[in-house]
Amino acid sequence: MPPRITISKENYLKTIAEAASEGEAVKAVTLARWLHVSAPAVTMAIKRLRRDGLIDVGEEGHLTLTLAGRDIANRLLNRHHLIERMLTEIFGLEWYKVHDEAEQLEHAVSADFERKLIEKLGAGGTCPHGNQVGMDSPGDRRRRGLQPLEEAQPGDRVVVVSVFERDRKLLEYLDSAGIRPGVSLEIAAAGADGLELRAAGRVLPIERGVAARIWVSNLPA
Repeated sequence: MPPRITISKENYLKTIAEAASEGEAVKAVTLARWLHVSAPAVTMAIKRLRRDGLIDVGEEGHLTLTLAGRDIANRLLNRHHLIERMLTEIFGLEWYKVHDEAEQLEHAVSADFERKLIEKLGAGGTCPHGNQVGMDSPGDRRRRGLQPLEEAQPGDRVVVVSVFERDRKLLEYLDSAGIRPGVSLEIAAAGADGLELRAAGRVLPIERGVAARIWVSNLPA
């Protein structure tokens, strides 16, 4: 009899996939930090997921998805992506709000509704935050010629391609600063603590921790 897949299990599996796509070594402490849950709750969840054949636990507690676990995570990631696009492209919801809404709605999407969304919006593409559907690692992004904004040098001209979407305060800050996918920036200065960006006639200071969560592509000189 196949294991019962609950919303809680879906959340854990998707979080493992998301954390891995950000280049993190996924362990119990990683899940506790990403999901804001206690260490005992994570320990129990890992036991259930391992029992159900959805994850493997390797050396030093490193967590990886099995084929079955990856299938579930990918389904959630795809539905999340489609819902974000639906909320912005059809309903006009602000780009910095759609991630939180999609987190709630993704569990309620049926296969029929998912097909309708694909018919309406098309498969693939990028979400309002510029991220591709599914797992997209830092290595994948670099192979496409992207780099974190924090690596840009004074005088560089770049265009914002994608931003980390799982931090609502970060997204609201970027929106208020006019920094979003598609916006062109010039690096006015760079120091140990952060960068100064020039965009649309404004000079914007930005901390390195924030710049590390923004992926950009260089514009021709």
